[in-house]
Parts: sequence; C-alpha cells; structure tokens
Amino acid sequence: MQESAPATEAEGWAGSRRAPRKHRLLRWSATTLSVLILAVAGTGYVYYRHLNSQIQHDDLNLGDNKVAGPTPNAAGQTPLNILVIGSDARDNEENQKLGGARETFGSTPLADVQMLLHVSADRSNMSVVSMPRDTLVKIPKCTDPDDGKVYAASEGRVMTNQSLGHGGPGCTVATWQELTGIHIDHFMMVDFSGVVSMADAIGGVPVCVDANILSRDSQGHGSGLKLRKGTHPVKGVQALQWLRTRYGFEDGSDLARAKAQHMYMNSMVRQLRENATLSSPNKLRKLADKATEAITVDPDLAGVKQLYDLSNELRKVEPARITMTTMPNRYVGARVEPTEDAEQLFRLVREDIALDGKDAKKATAEKSEETSADPAAAKDEIGILVQNGTRTSTLAAASGRASTVAGLLTGKGYTKASSDRSASLSEARTLVRYPSAELEGDARAVAKSLGIPMSSVKKSTDVSGVTLVVGADWREGTTYKAPEQDDTTPKTAEALNGADESACMHVNPGFTW
Repeated sequence: MQESAPATEAEGWAGSRRAPRKHRLLRWSATTLSVLILAVAGTGYVYYRHLNSQIQHDDLNLGDNKVAGPTPNAAGQTPLNILVIGSDARDNEENQKLGGARETFGSTPLADVQMLLHVSADRSNMSVVSMPRDTLVKIPKCTDPDDGKVYAASEGRVMTNQSLGHGGPGCTVATWQELTGIHIDHFMMVDFSGVVSMADAIGGVPVCVDANILSRDSQGHGSGLKLRKGTHPVKGVQALQWLRTRYGFEDGSDLARAKAQHMYMNSMVRQLRENATLSSPNKLRKLADKATEAITVDPDLAGVKQLYDLSNELRKVEPARITMTTMPNRYVGARVEPTEDAEQLFRLVREDIALDGKDAKKATAEKSEETSADPAAAKDEIGILVQNGTRTSTLAAASGRASTVAGLLTGKGYTKASSDRSASLSEARTLVRYPSAELEGDARAVAKSLGIPMSSVKKSTDVSGVTLVVGADWREGTTYKAPEQDDTTPKTAEALNGADESACMHVNPGFTW
C-alpha cells in the first residue's frame, strides 16, 4: 500500500532564472531517464523534428579558465564527464503547483542538486559523485552569455548552489572544474513536471523505507512523502516527493537526501533495463516527448541524435559497475567543506580509476609536458618558487629543504628557481602548483625533471607562478621517490553499488506514523 500527499513545501527548492531564458530544471534521475529512453524510442522524421525543437540549450562553461581534456587511452578512447544540475525553478504554473513556496517565484536560481556522472574511457564502469548543495566553494568569475553581464568571483567561499545564479548552468560547470580539476564535457537539466510525467511512463520506481514515513513536521516543513514500511513503486508526484525528501530521512540533512536520490537512480536504471512496459510504442513516444520538453543541455547535446548517441554510451555499463558516491565532507558551522578524502575521490575520477575497485591492474600513463594543453617554455625562462612543506603534526620542518631542492633545479637548467625561506608549510606529499592554464606545461616540465608524478601537479589560485612545495614525503636526500598511491575509494564517500537491491532508507523516528 502507498499513500501520497501534495508537494507544497519549499524544502530544497528555489526560484527560476529571469526571462527570457526558460530553464526547466530538476533532478538527476529524470535527466538520465530522458537520455536512456531516447535509445529505445523509435520516431518518424516529423516527430524527430518535433523532439529536436523542444530541447533547450545553454553555454557549457562561463568561466575564464578551462581544464584540458584527458589523454586518450591506448585504444584512443577518452572518459566522459557530465554534470547533472537540479534547480528549484518555478517558472510556469505546473512547476509552481508542484514546487509550492510561491514567495520564491522569480527569485535567483539555486543549483540544489549537483551530480557528476563519469563514464570510463573503455565504457566498462560509471561513477557518480554528488556534491551537497551547501558545500562552501569559491565561485569563479562568470559571464552571462545572454546579456554579457559579468559576475565577479566570490569573495571567499560561498555555498555551491549559488553558482547557477551567476549567469547560468555554465557557471556551475566552471565552479566544479575549478574545485576538482576534472574536465566536464556536458551538462544536463530537467524540470518538476518532467520527473512526474516520466516516472509515470515507466510504471514506477521501487524504493524502500525501514519504517512508516510522513515527511512533514509541526511547522509544515517536509516534502509530504507518505509511505508504509517496506518497498513500494513510486511515480508521479510521489516520485518527486521522494527525490525532495530531507525531513524524515536519517538526520534530516542534505546528505541523507543525496543517499535517497542515489537509491532511486540505481533502481530506475534497473527498471529501464527490465521493465517490459517500455516496449509499448505509445508509452515510449509519450516519454520521449516529455523528456525533450523538460531537458536543458549544452549545445553539443542539443539534438535527438546527440542524446541518442550519448544514451548508447551510457547503456554499455551494467548496473553492477555503477558506483554512486557523495563528496566526502565535514561540517563548518551549518555548512560543509570538502575533506582530504574528497580530493582523493576527485583524483580517482580525473585518472579514470573505477570507484568499485574492479579495474584490471594497469599502469598509470603519466601525461608529459609535451601532451599538455600548454607547451613548456625553455628551462632558463621558467620562474620557480620552492617552499618547505615538510612540517607535520609531530615533526618540525626539515631544515634547508627548499634551498636544497631549488639547487637541484638550478643544476638541471632551471636557473630562475629560488627558495622561499619565509614559508613553513605542511603538506603530506610533494606538489607542484601553477595558477593558470598558460603555466601548466611549465609546471609539468618541472615535475618531470624531479620524478614527481603528474597527479601531484595542481592548478591553484593560491600561487602566482610555478610553485614547488617539498612535502613530508621528501624530508631528506636529493632523489624524490613517490610514495605508493592508494587507489581505493574513501569509505567516507559512502559508495552504493548500482546492483544493490537491498538498500533501504532509514526513517527518523520523529517522522513515522
């Protein structure tokens, strides 16, 4: 048995973008559904043109800085990274009715759901990384493509969901790339009404709760989700309520909501592969129509053929090789920030290492400075500042390390290398940092000359030029030996396998009935 209540609360949803841009946005689940379904929907030419005409598109990246794409593997394949953005837009009567919170109509949009979908170069596995909406990040300068308005970079760190209001989804893409160093190929978004219609079309998505739940408190907060204990197929408004629910799941945080969304997504993918009702041509046409009407993408995906091709790539991955994760984080007051484990997770995605640990053992091919987007300058033209970062929580900084390593570089022809004797930093591993794309090749050349792996070359706005930080892993000697790298997914990422049918959301006792 299942029961539902109207979705009227303002939980986790904000207003739409200003006219004339009509962004209809919603959840990651609906987005992926819209892509997958196009792979099985057969359409005639007229209908094909109709679907094409409905697809909204917007610029991919509104920031100034770009991240170089990954180097192809031996077979010439490259990974695929798609940022899925969900907003609280209430830009029409239907979305307003579903979303409630009328006082937010027309306000600045917030990217309250952000998930990075990574498909491996060989298409054998898929990784998903969710970022909590209240993660503190630096939003870069972004320029709105519609009116040319320039949004200055944030002063200090602000909540990541504010990025959408700085010119559009391309600023959310730019923010992710600045934080993670991951090259993003595409973005996708859909709306309130779209998820309701598409959930109906596939006949419901099974979800599980470990107790009766009613997501509504005494002040009226909550999605209105009402379910009995056990597993139930949710569709329509009830599916939307599940994706929105925060009050009633675990500790009531956005982290719990992300976990529920992961469960829904995994279940939906299984349904799409197994549900015989999708063989109905009428249902497929209706679903394709609703999907294209609701979706907003970057220009390179703005067509049925492009979406069809993408869906074929996604469908190559079996559910058992899909891994859902949440960016490891810690609380800063009422907000959260990425932890060291988050950087580990980002590195695994950058290096195309499967989060399920089932990759065939392979040597990591280092990207040389010759394959960088920016070629290196002559050695004697590269300015390098060397800093001592060997201090740890238990050991003082090793004396003279910056001077020693600067001398090594000078002996290798980098005559503009100098040591910074004023800094006493603490870095576990030796790093080479650079501030902008035009110095990437220089930074990689410096790292290669000392045997420092390319995974330790980082773009950073905290430096003004190529900066080498000698870490605690190089406290002595003149030869750097990189420590063995841990390629396991951090436990704090709370990985969920796509084939796990036993997953069940824990209900907070204060929201049971």
